Amino acid sequence: MEVHQVFSMYSGERQPGAGFRYCPRCATELARATEAERAACRRCGYVDYRNPLPGVVVLVADGPRVLLGKRSDRSFQGGKWALPGGFIEYEEDFLSAALRESREETNLEVRIVSILSVVSNFLAPGLHTLVVVLLAEACGGEAHAGDDFVELAWYEHPGPLPPMAFPADTHIIERYFRDRSGGPLPGAPVDQRFSSSDPSGLGFLR
Repeated sequence: MEVHQVFSMYSGERQPGAGFRYCPRCATELARATEAERAACRRCGYVDYRNPLPGVVVLVADGPRVLLGKRSDRSFQGGKWALPGGFIEYEEDFLSAALRESREETNLEVRIVSILSVVSNFLAPGLHTLVVVLLAEACGGEAHAGDDFVELAWYEHPGPLPPMAFPADTHIIERYFRDRSGGPLPGAPVDQRFSSSDPSGLGFLR
C-alpha cells in the first residue's frame, strides 16, 4: 500500500490563519510589508512566526482490532471518529504526550511499541498540524471515553470503519493492517525509557 504523509481537508491556497495583531512583548501593533510576509514589530523586533502545531496520534491495537473514539460536538470534526491523540505540551516529550492523551481520552495505560509515521495535516486555513503516529498496546486500566471523546469502540479489521474525522487516521489504520499481514509489526523503535507510564509525570525531565 502506498505511503501517504500529507493530508489536506480544505481546498485553496494554504495560508495560516491570523496571528497576533499586537506585539506580545511591547503591545505595539504588528506590521507586514506584504500579505505573505511574517508580521513583525517595528519597535522591539518581535516576529510573529506561524508554525504547524505538533501533535501525537496513538493506534492502540489488539490483534485485529483498533480502538477508536467518537469526538464530542465541541471538538473539531465533532460527531466523527478518530484515533486517540492531541497536542504536545511545551514541557513534554512526544512519547509522554502520547501516554497522557491515551489516558485522558481512553482511561487506558498503554505501552508505546513503535513510530508508525509522521504526517502533515492541513485541517483548516488556521489549523495545520505535524503529527507523530505511534503504535501502542493497552497494559492497564479499563477503557471508557474521556476528554474530547464521548464514546469508545473497538473496530475489527477487515471491516467497515465508522465516519472518520481525519483522512490520515483512515490511511494509517489501513496501512498498519496491510503491512502487519505480510510480516512483523511495522515502525521505528522508540526509547524504552519513555514508552510506558511513569508516576513522576515529568516528561523529558524523567
